[in-house]
Amino acid sequence: MGIDEVKAAPQSPWHNPYVERLIGSIRRDCMNFMIILNEAHLKRVLTGYLAYYHQDRTHLGLGKETPAGRSVLNKPDNAKVAAFPRLGGLHHRYEWQDAA
Repeated sequence: MGIDEVKAAPQSPWHNPYVERLIGSIRRDCMNFMIILNEAHLKRVLTGYLAYYHQDRTHLGLGKETPAGRSVLNKPDNAKVAAFPRLGGLHHRYEWQDAA
């Protein structure tokens, strides 16, 4: 296919900006607000953040859309906003819900 492997130098942010951007997002959105207890806890937190990142978090580069996509919900009559906690309540997803 004509693809050559290019090895990046360790701790060189200019060599792989996409990974550095993702690591920075994880740190700013998640790790700065949590105390990680052990490796199993870290895996649970990162798994939850990955789900949040792809399903709920909007991205400016995608026109304020999520990588997994989401449907546009029209406001029903007599509706209220419902909050669904993500990452133990650190972030939330908001949707319209019937008030009935």
